[in-house]
Amino acid sequence: MTVRRLPALSGLVLLAVLLTGCGIRATEVPTDYGPAPSRVRCSLSEPDGATRDTPGMPARVFLLCGSSLVAVDRVVRMPDGAPDSGRRVLVAQGLLNELAKQPSAAEKEAGYTSDMRRGTTVTGPRSGDPEDTLRLSTDPDDLTSYALAQVVCTFAGSAAAEGNGSVILAGPADRSARRYTCTDEVRARPGSNEPPADEVTED
Repeated sequence: MTVRRLPALSGLVLLAVLLTGCGIRATEVPTDYGPAPSRVRCSLSEPDGATRDTPGMPARVFLLCGSSLVAVDRVVRMPDGAPDSGRRVLVAQGLLNELAKQPSAAEKEAGYTSDMRRGTTVTGPRSGDPEDTLRLSTDPDDLTSYALAQVVCTFAGSAAAEGNGSVILAGPADRSARRYTCTDEVRARPGSNEPPADEVTED
């Protein structure tokens, strides 16, 4: 007597085809890719209380966050009765002091740092310099590319400069002053794009 097994065999084949068509397949590739990479926020969740409550002139300085420059609000203290002739230099010194300060707790939490070191001072022009020259006690060439970008972009957008996106800087030596420009490329990648500089002379 012959036992008919063909229907059962056909059913198994059909089941295998259906499972393959549904895309169900075994895999040995791990599917757990771990946590998403952390990202630096580069923004303060709320105004820094220490800055908000400090008396002085509101200003903006450029700090480092990730690989870019980001503007943050600060306050520059100005001495009472400061003469207009020296006000620009006083503003520049105040901005340098802010760049050299340790970021506040809120700024650190948001990922901000500064490459500017303490001790740099600024004076006005010497004989033969353009009248808007700011002479630093540290030669601009001796600053890191990050610190130079911070100084240039901070000064260029402040009352310390002409307000045209550039600033005239020189060092302590008797070398010619140069006009440095804060560009989009400098703000985006200060580590690889130094501020463009052109030598200038007194008009």
